[in-house]
Amino acid sequence: MSAVLLAVFGQFRDAERVRTRLVSDGFPTDRVELTSATEPGRAGLHPAGSRRAKFAQYFRMLLSEDDEREFADALAERVEGGTAATIAVHPRGAIETARAAEILQGEGALRARRIERRRLLGAPLHARQPDRRRLHLLPAVPRAQARALR
Repeated sequence: MSAVLLAVFGQFRDAERVRTRLVSDGFPTDRVELTSATEPGRAGLHPAGSRRAKFAQYFRMLLSEDDEREFADALAERVEGGTAATIAVHPRGAIETARAAEILQGEGALRARRIERRRLLGAPLHARQPDRRRLHLLPAVPRAQARALR
């Protein structure tokens, strides 16, 4: 099983600073993804007709549980509008996961989530399915900010 850490920031420059910090700390650039209106990253590669649809596809891939769809769509809207930027980290092993979580916690993410992934027996890597376990890495966001994230 492996983890993906997803953190939401209010501004592009904050997410860009965190990406630089993660890479400086030794995370390979192909395992740190910044997604924003300024720099869509991998989301920009999705085959959709609009930028918002590309962002929605990307976030739905990461947040694939039924109860997360609304959050993924709201996050896509905020990213397209420039009021949010995200960092997704694909650490390998417990040590990298802990280090990435420590960096994200210390850098002012509005919200962060650890998404557990497991490879289906005999299935190709692209067929990974999320495990139902979720772990919020940061203290609860004040209600006004939480409403803005929805």
